Amino acid sequence: MNTETIHNRILILGASGFIGNAIYKDLISYFDVFGTYCTQHSEYNENQVFYKFCVEEDSISSILKEVKPRFIVVSLSGNYIDRLNMLQDLCLYAEQFPESRILYFSSSEIFDGQRNFPGYEYDKPVAESRFGKFNIAAEKILQEQLPFQTVILRLPLVLGVNSPTLIQLRQSMKHHAVFEVFPKHIISVITEDKIAQQIHYIVNKNLTGIFHLASNDVIHHDDLFTEIAAKIGRKMPIFKSVYSSNEDLYRAILPRDNKLPEALQINVSEVIDACTLKEEIVTFKN
Repeated sequence: MNTETIHNRILILGASGFIGNAIYKDLISYFDVFGTYCTQHSEYNENQVFYKFCVEEDSISSILKEVKPRFIVVSLSGNYIDRLNMLQDLCLYAEQFPESRILYFSSSEIFDGQRNFPGYEYDKPVAESRFGKFNIAAEKILQEQLPFQTVILRLPLVLGVNSPTLIQLRQSMKHHAVFEVFPKHIISVITEDKIAQQIHYIVNKNLTGIFHLASNDVIHHDDLFTEIAAKIGRKMPIFKSVYSSNEDLYRAILPRDNKLPEALQINVSEVIDACTLKEEIVTFKN
């Protein structure tokens, strides 16, 4: 394969999802970007840069052969075993092309087995949940097989005007319904738009390593959603406090060892502002 054919080509696995689509929209004006979707979306059926791919049913090899990407962004859901098998196929592809990179979205849950402090990039992961253990296994595959071609992107709670969590919150406010909060959980956060900007920079600079794409500070889970709901300013939901401990538990990751430039960083107050900006514009217009 001629390496020139893949120089600026990016394949986003899960480009129809909340985070994947934000990345696609950010990169499309600057790179040759392709994506995958799983469930039937009419907007993608006739789109020649989108490929139907369901990890439980399809092999990624044919898409890799056709697209020949240099950067592969892995941001999809699906069966854990099938996703691990897919990562093995991605490794086989990347091993043939040392200039290729795999950008894998992992999660703060890899640290959910330790609760007394936030997780940093090179702390040893300790997970209790199935999701956390799965992501540890996925990271291990990539770091052992492609140590110089892998970008591990760990995410905290991801919010945004159209994020599933904010949609649920607004529905709970509208119907004065229950919304669960965890008063003893200390978390970090980020928005999908900021993730997209950070990925753009990582791709542009051809970086590798582990990155915690998270706010520089933390907040209690209940305080976060109380503030967001207050700024939206409609009827408040019924906040149901869920306690799993009498002590504060860290569910946060923080950037420390691989910090991105200051313009690409974010704090909790900026996430809250981004989540409520649309509501403020609507209120202002009225």
